[in-house]
Amino acid sequence: MTLRRELGLRDISLFAIACIVGTRWIPAAAHAGSGSVTLWLAAALFFALPLAVAVGTLSVKYPGCAGGLYVWARGDFGCWHGFLCFWIYWMGIAFWLPTAALFYMGAGFASLGPRYSHLAGNRPALLAAALVAIWVALGTNLRGVNVGRWTQASGAAASWLLGGLLVALAWIIGAKRGVATPMRAIPQWDWGTVSFWSNIAYAMTGLEAAGLMGAEIRDPERTLPRAGWIASGFATVFYAATTVAMLVLLRPERISEMTGWADAGEYAGQALGASWLPPLIAVLVLLSAVGQIGGLGTSVSRLPFAAGVDNLLPKAFARVHPRWGTPHISVLTFGCVSTFLLVVFQLGDSLRAAYQELISLMVITGFVPYLYIFGCAWKAGKRLSALSGLAVTVMALVCTVVPTAEITNVTLFESKLALGTVAVVASAWLVYRRSAALTPQ
Repeated sequence: MTLRRELGLRDISLFAIACIVGTRWIPAAAHAGSGSVTLWLAAALFFALPLAVAVGTLSVKYPGCAGGLYVWARGDFGCWHGFLCFWIYWMGIAFWLPTAALFYMGAGFASLGPRYSHLAGNRPALLAAALVAIWVALGTNLRGVNVGRWTQASGAAASWLLGGLLVALAWIIGAKRGVATPMRAIPQWDWGTVSFWSNIAYAMTGLEAAGLMGAEIRDPERTLPRAGWIASGFATVFYAATTVAMLVLLRPERISEMTGWADAGEYAGQALGASWLPPLIAVLVLLSAVGQIGGLGTSVSRLPFAAGVDNLLPKAFARVHPRWGTPHISVLTFGCVSTFLLVVFQLGDSLRAAYQELISLMVITGFVPYLYIFGCAWKAGKRLSALSGLAVTVMALVCTVVPTAEITNVTLFESKLALGTVAVVASAWLVYRRSAALTPQ
């Protein structure tokens, strides 16, 4: 069986929005101060737009292919580079999934009021809730894109509503009480915020995930480029506007990176006498989370599928479910790996430190494939976009290794990053060598 082409422009645009927009980046940006708005705009101009150009160009060069960046890198740089690009990206999203689930469950608990807010710091409760979120999001997409696309559409719609709600609250309360934070365009420059710059750039990624779904998109040569511009534009407006709105409500030092949505919701609820606001914000945050987890989890499952078709992974990964029309083995494997990483990175660290280590390792593994994507764009003739994207990618990789203030054991932090990165690359080499040796020439 082959994958089914069931996604149109509306579907893939909402899919891309769900993959790009992460509401968890807003509290981190607001905590860093009003200069984050300048960083959002810079990331959009120098990274998100070049990425949209690259994905659109490569989707035309390699039309209708499952696996996107794997196919692009393999076609332009050879089989090993295609496999390495796929493997690192796949692992990067596997590292991303636990961080996203931990944040969103913590934000949800913190926003639900005094009865549940203590669970935001309860490790067993957070782990259990995160596991439920991961498997609910992946489970709906396991049943097919015709079912799973509603998960992504709900997540994208929740992001729209959440952003609009926060901006409206900031407008109303700011008019009554004034702006809490003086707005300055220049970002804060110190070692404590360096690693955050890479997070800003990483928050603008995700469009390439839509490219992984090429074999399930109707008329992908026209649909993907158009969806890319729509999703990138929405993400830019969302990130900049909601960061400003949160800073209108609260000063940066009062905004927690982990529970910032709860902080804003509680303040707005008290200011307006609306006790229903924090739970509503919690529901919207959680809906956007499930949409993003489902979108990225679904798209990356197409990478092992494409590698399985090429005999670089066991044939089971190339199987398509006879009823659901999805690469079910790839989806289930991704869920199991993410579950393992979620549990193992909690060992030997505080919850905040474990979260930051996952974030840093996620950004390192997440950004390396963009070297390939923009390299492919260069070979396709998009030189200016490629140079801009490559420059931001290299800067983000350098910034990622700088520890934040939450890290007390720098040696352990750097060791985990180094060992994790080496393990990802080494595992790719071992699997590739074994598969290549078994594949008939």
